[in-house]
Amino acid sequence: MERAIAQRIRKRRQERGCTLEKLAQVSGLSKGYLSQIENCEKNPPISTLIKIAHGLGVDVITLIGGSASQPENPKISIVRPDERLPIAHTAAPPGSSYEAINHKKANRLMDSYIVTVSHELPEKPLFHQGQELAYALEGRQEFHYDGRTYPVGPGDCLCFDSDRPHMSCSVSRHPAKVLMVFCNPMRPR
Repeated sequence: MERAIAQRIRKRRQERGCTLEKLAQVSGLSKGYLSQIENCEKNPPISTLIKIAHGLGVDVITLIGGSASQPENPKISIVRPDERLPIAHTAAPPGSSYEAINHKKANRLMDSYIVTVSHELPEKPLFHQGQELAYALEGRQEFHYDGRTYPVGPGDCLCFDSDRPHMSCSVSRHPAKVLMVFCNPMRPR
């Protein structure tokens, strides 16, 4: 899957006549890092894929799954439970899952997911530009942010700048579920 994502990034970039340098400028990532992603030397986390997708003017689902979502109406979209789109997150630990819940909305300024949180912490914390909102739906988890640990339970809502190291793990018997909303200020309008 990582190879397919890398190929889609390169293909989309070349179709747009965009250099690695230009994509680096609009995505906020380094040219070298983008080159490593395209050459399958690095597996980017979903937050990085979102930045690349925004820099290329496409939906992150297009990079991950290969097909663009087709909005029914550019002003509103409804995604039914059976229409959620599973997303493979290459940097997530086993037991984690992401389901895109707003992939039908054209020109959106945020990306939203229902996340099942693993009992294991990821190998490395995430950090990227933008902000995130996490609303705990079920289960308990530990949220690690910028060197501190916060207990999180159902109904708790976190809103944070995502440019600081962050990660979480389930600490209850069953994996925690969270509504995650990513907002990237680099999103072209």
